[in-house]
Amino acid sequence: MKNIVYFDLETQKSADEVGGWGNVRDMRMSIGVTYSTARGGYEIYDEKDVDALLKELQSADLVVGFNHLKFDYEVLHGYTVFDLTQLPTLDMLVVLQATLKHRLSLDSIASATLGVEKTSEGLQALRWFKEGKMLEIAEYCCFDVKITKLVYEYGARHKQLHYQNRFGKQLTVAVDW
Repeated sequence: MKNIVYFDLETQKSADEVGGWGNVRDMRMSIGVTYSTARGGYEIYDEKDVDALLKELQSADLVVGFNHLKFDYEVLHGYTVFDLTQLPTLDMLVVLQATLKHRLSLDSIASATLGVEKTSEGLQALRWFKEGKMLEIAEYCCFDVKITKLVYEYGARHKQLHYQNRFGKQLTVAVDW
């Protein structure tokens, strides 16, 4: 059985706090979460456990995420010299953007495809970090990983996903993963 690792992380700092999106490595990880199909469960990592997170990602047969090539991996590049883009990776945002020629949010896909919405958003996770509310960040990040997993599995099974465009119209996009 392939070990698919679904992955997401939250940061300690915003793009504004580190001088812009060109400095994503400086945002620092607050919480990272994985779901491993080999393990059959979730793992939560805080910053002191980042090496264990990196090791798990490197042991995966496939890492699945949403915008993790340009964001999550880039945050982790602040902790390692290993080029994470060399890992077997499926970034659903990259695949969808190549097809549609525009970006979608995970929330617009999850709500149209699965009827579920994200529990919060990244700016709230930053506020929680500043308040020391790591459990809230972990819960939010776990739910994002669960949504990522469900969206991936739906796409694999049905070869399509649904999304709402900016005018509220529900559309369908074919996927092949």
